[in-house]
Amino acid sequence: MKLAFIALDRLSVSKSNMRHAKAPPDVSDILPTIRKRGVIQSLLVRPGPEEGHFQIDAGSRRFHAAGIDAAEKEIAPADYLLPCGILEDGDDAAALEASMIENMARLDPDEVRQWVSFTGLVKGGQTPEEIGLTFGIPELAVRRILALGNLLPRIRDLYSRDKIDRVTIRHLTLASKAQQKNWLALFDDPKAHAPTGANVKSWLFGGSTIPTANALFDVAAYGGAVVADLFGEGGYFGDADAFWTAQNAAIDARRAAYLEQGWGEVVLLSPGEHFHSWEYEKTPKKKGGRVYIVVRANGEVAFHEGYLSRREASKRSKGEAPDAAKPARAEITSAMQAYLDLHRHAAVRAALLAKPGVALRMMAAHVIGTGAAQWNVRPDPRSAPSDAIAESAECAPGEALFDTKRRAALAVLGFGEDEANLAHGYGVGHEVTAVFERLLKLPDPVVLELVAVAMGETLARGSAELEALGLCLGVDMADWWEADAAYFDLIRDKEVLGCIVAEVAGKQVADANAGEKAKTLKTIVTAHLEGADGRPKVERWVPRWMAFPPAAYTARGGVGTVKAHARMIGARSTEPDPEVEEKLAA
Repeated sequence: MKLAFIALDRLSVSKSNMRHAKAPPDVSDILPTIRKRGVIQSLLVRPGPEEGHFQIDAGSRRFHAAGIDAAEKEIAPADYLLPCGILEDGDDAAALEASMIENMARLDPDEVRQWVSFTGLVKGGQTPEEIGLTFGIPELAVRRILALGNLLPRIRDLYSRDKIDRVTIRHLTLASKAQQKNWLALFDDPKAHAPTGANVKSWLFGGSTIPTANALFDVAAYGGAVVADLFGEGGYFGDADAFWTAQNAAIDARRAAYLEQGWGEVVLLSPGEHFHSWEYEKTPKKKGGRVYIVVRANGEVAFHEGYLSRREASKRSKGEAPDAAKPARAEITSAMQAYLDLHRHAAVRAALLAKPGVALRMMAAHVIGTGAAQWNVRPDPRSAPSDAIAESAECAPGEALFDTKRRAALAVLGFGEDEANLAHGYGVGHEVTAVFERLLKLPDPVVLELVAVAMGETLARGSAELEALGLCLGVDMADWWEADAAYFDLIRDKEVLGCIVAEVAGKQVADANAGEKAKTLKTIVTAHLEGADGRPKVERWVPRWMAFPPAAYTARGGVGTVKAHARMIGARSTEPDPEVEEKLAA
């Protein structure tokens, strides 16, 4: 490399310079110094395609600042000389490295420009590890920048022109090419709203963002879709249903392992139920301590080993007899709980359609209650742990009615049928103000119908809110559910089956068949429900778990959250207030 002074008009920015762009760079920080003292530090250049012309690989900002200085001082470009270091011709990789090292040490370039430069180095034969060593940054940081190559060129262009922010583009690296095209379609549609920032992740995964770190099973052996996140730790599961099938199997295996280890009881809390440590006292296994399993919506599972309720622990310490002995196994499995939750959810939200006044009040409770500062709701995903449970729930009468009303609501608002829900900020892509303008044009009765649909969409399964609505609306599950094969396949407990036989066929039949296999007991129940094999037909039978409020079949219980909610609601008067009923009817 040799040093020389080169006139301003014989210089231009090389395409290998990471600040090469149509728009000039920001030079406000260095312009005062150049105005006063001129360019002191040499630019890095190499011979251009034209004789006597040079291209700048490092020093683009000084070059542009010098141009402004020359114009202000009315100095001809041919007379404004800049100190330059001239590289050997053809040393593109060295020029690119020099440009990046110099620029990254001064003004951080955006990630897209870093990607262009890093890609050039990779094409020149360098590995991400070598690039990281050159610039003193971790190899993962280099790979994160290179991940931007998975983005469509137009998305990278939007970012380089500050049309989208850094968080948005990072989350878009998780998107497939088809999802990126869908996002651009929303971005280009003046009537739509493309998700940005952290909302991109929810949009990509359908509201179920489940990190791979939350899996209890071996992710490497998992056959479902996993989306890697180079800008975060691990990745995300692309198929929530497939994840929950594997996760529930792992939970059941862990639960069985605890029982084999000698724990007296392993309590699987229902989804959404919290374990408050202050309500329990640490108790070892040999003194009757239990294991509590908490499952969260994001797939995270927590195991709390060795606890008893404070009341029960106090009784034991005083030598008093504990409350009714509890079993080592609950009546219902997590899969059965999912089945019950889906069907009860379908029934309640279908019943809610006929009571828009109640829906309006529940919606107001969502706004006024906890989290009102930033009301962020989304539809319940209604995911199921197996295809059989999913098919059963999809065929439920309540689901069919609700889907019809939902499509009608979408049509009233002018939304397309492919926009599957009405929940705020989740996939529909319509600004609040635009929706508000449409609602102003609709009469109150129609708006109330829309409120009922929107509230039903966002009602969480297995929640206290659903339980409260089921009791308030007087939901009779016999109107919305009939026993099917999927339900009977989920019953594994012979004691429970004996209770169901007694309930359907009578105690005499149950006692006579007490020693039979579970398959025989199920056949007896099915025959009574269908009126087959000469047995009297039983109409409108609903298992106790399914009713509002739910109840257990045995002293072992295990109904979980819904039972607790039933107690909570039962503590209040469930008798309708005549004055309120009159207002709702009006």
